[in-house]
Amino acid sequence: MHELAVCQALIEQVEILAEEHRAVGVNKIIVRIGPLSGVEPTLLEQAYEIARAGTVAAEARLVFEDAPLVVHCSHCDLDAEVDPNRLVCPACGNWRTTLVSGDEMLLARLELDAPTVLH
Repeated sequence: MHELAVCQALIEQVEILAEEHRAVGVNKIIVRIGPLSGVEPTLLEQAYEIARAGTVAAEARLVFEDAPLVVHCSHCDLDAEVDPNRLVCPACGNWRTTLVSGDEMLLARLELDAPTVLH
């Protein structure tokens, strides 16, 4: 399952960041997913249940944010949000566009549990 490998890599990133910030746990993992990323959020959620077991993220909630699909038009120099099945420039109709965003899956943010400090 492709999503399990993706989740395992995500958890590795989360563990590194949690250790760097001396966190005792992770409350929330926010992931930004573009429509052309090749990642299916429903399958990712299922794989996440397996990947997080026994890690610093064992109790963390996984939250998804949609990443916009944006193209750059080489003709009119416009960056515009488009639909996944219509990657042409919405201003001039040119089909010579370059993908700016929408094919990524990014770890956007984490909510970490800070260690308790006793004085």
